[in-house]
Amino acid sequence: MASSPYPWLNPALVVGGLSPLLMLAIQGPRGELGPNAIEAALHQTGLLALVLLVASLTCTPLRLVAGWTWPARVRRTLGLLAFTYAVAHFLVYAVLDQGLAWGALWADVTERPFITVGFAALVLLVPLAVTSTNRWVRRLGFPRWQRLHRLAYVAAALGVVHFVWRVKKDVTEPLIYGAVLALLLAIRVGEAMRKRRARAAAAARNPA
Repeated sequence: MASSPYPWLNPALVVGGLSPLLMLAIQGPRGELGPNAIEAALHQTGLLALVLLVASLTCTPLRLVAGWTWPARVRRTLGLLAFTYAVAHFLVYAVLDQGLAWGALWADVTERPFITVGFAALVLLVPLAVTSTNRWVRRLGFPRWQRLHRLAYVAAALGVVHFVWRVKKDVTEPLIYGAVLALLLAIRVGEAMRKRRARAAAAARNPA
């Protein structure tokens, strides 16, 4: 069996992707994150979770638009890195910010909309991370697995809403991510419609 091209791609992505998290773990205890270290850690982990999730969703549109196949080889790694940062974001909030005060955590999740949507995005990412392996693709069957993993778009949209509601005033940055996400979704919808028209045309040419 021929070896895959760019065998270094995923290892390099893992090392580069986890480097910011390692730096946060080093800088935080040293007091190098500024006067509000928890706020800085929340912002960085949340932003990286969203960036990596959106990046993972660009892989298929890049193949459809540009014909590039190599991004598909890093899609799973990007998704798992996004999940890692989403979990880190939640842990910084739950452990460092709230001190694992479960009553306060529950009140925030149920009563503060921006935390509600952020938590919902994290919950949606859990089954996607669990079923990211080839074994789960075989177990579920590719069509069911593919339908399940379309929830990544929902999680990303919730992440954008969480970001918008969190920054409140200058929403330029989260809206940029929202626009990119809308474009990616439009490409996928357009491709699905094209395939449906092609199937309908084929059926019309070859009636049973």
